[in-house]
Amino acid sequence: MTSQFLKNTSQDFPAGSANDGVAIRPFRVDVPEAELADLRRRLANARLPEKETVADFSQGVPLKTIEQVLDYWRNHYDWRKVEARLNSYPQFITEIDGLDIHFIHVRSPHENAMPLIVTHGWPGSILEQLKIIEPLTNPTAHGGKAEDAFHVVIPSMPGYGFSGKPTSVGWGPERIASAWTTLMRRLDYKKFVAQGGDWGAVVTDLMGVQAPPELLGIHSNMPGAIPAEIDGAAFGGAPAPAGLSTEEKSVYDELVFFYKHVYYAFWMATRPQTGAAFADSPIGLATFLLDHDARSLELIARSFDGQKEGLTPDDVLDNVTLFWLTNTGVSSARLYAENKLAFFSPKGVKVPVAVSSFPDELYQTPRSWAERAYPNLIYYNKPAKGGHFAAWEQPELLVRDLREGFRSLRSA
Repeated sequence: MTSQFLKNTSQDFPAGSANDGVAIRPFRVDVPEAELADLRRRLANARLPEKETVADFSQGVPLKTIEQVLDYWRNHYDWRKVEARLNSYPQFITEIDGLDIHFIHVRSPHENAMPLIVTHGWPGSILEQLKIIEPLTNPTAHGGKAEDAFHVVIPSMPGYGFSGKPTSVGWGPERIASAWTTLMRRLDYKKFVAQGGDWGAVVTDLMGVQAPPELLGIHSNMPGAIPAEIDGAAFGGAPAPAGLSTEEKSVYDELVFFYKHVYYAFWMATRPQTGAAFADSPIGLATFLLDHDARSLELIARSFDGQKEGLTPDDVLDNVTLFWLTNTGVSSARLYAENKLAFFSPKGVKVPVAVSSFPDELYQTPRSWAERAYPNLIYYNKPAKGGHFAAWEQPELLVRDLREGFRSLRSA
């Protein structure tokens, strides 16, 4: 799958002193022009549905937004810009547990930088994290201090982007978490921290559960902190349990709302292969990817209306086009089928944990719940703005929390 985008390069080089005999191969994106011409042809022939029968977002992506996405994609969007941006960073492929894993690896120029592995989610990709690379690796050029520096590793999850697509079952979040530890060891990092949101939060939590000796701590912007009994009641749509505080009752209501509108996840968890249309229709793929959650969809719709906040039309279409060109609409969905864990409940993390609770996330995490879920909670913050795709929408705020959240672990 990756070979069609890999520029000819014969240079292989071994990992560091922790070398396990597996090569790390340089990678560059080079999408054939024929692939882009095919995309343009399909967009020109797109057939759209009729207008929704409501005046809000309750039936999904409105026809107006679909038309705006199609127009921008056909007439204004340029994939080569994001391709060049990706290729401005060092990218690599290495085989882990029988599967090719693609990753960006940017080392800081600052001495004693802290190694950090960052994991994206669905319907995201490594493109979510591009905005945080420079502030993390070169903090003195972005309002920080040299002692705030990180070495940054951003892998594409199996079945996503330029990583390999599993050909058999078994690549669930636990296996991905273990693979990320293998990756950091292969890069010869003796100590490191991890961060994630959405699926990345689940994977990062599980790294914390597995607790390899090199892992100093984790940061989550979608913490698994909803008490299991409360999560179960919300999933069933039951009335709020007695004894909740005003803040907790508000979170409960947010969770109930989300569970009423999360059927895309149930479908991917049970029938991912039925999404074959995502390999055939770019506008169909785009519409599905845009409709992750109510607040994100409204933010995306506003961006195509010309409002500048968080995401831009190019941000959105960079991600959608990556899914299209790599034909990962179905392979990425299979992660839902592989998962056997509750998304939002505690997993049993004992390592140090930092938490950011963004106001437009699927649910707000009360500090009391975070302390209960993470007995070694070392940092908790509620940023002023931002939603589910924190690194993508509000990179400055997430970078600030990563600097602050991991500061106490730098002397470990």
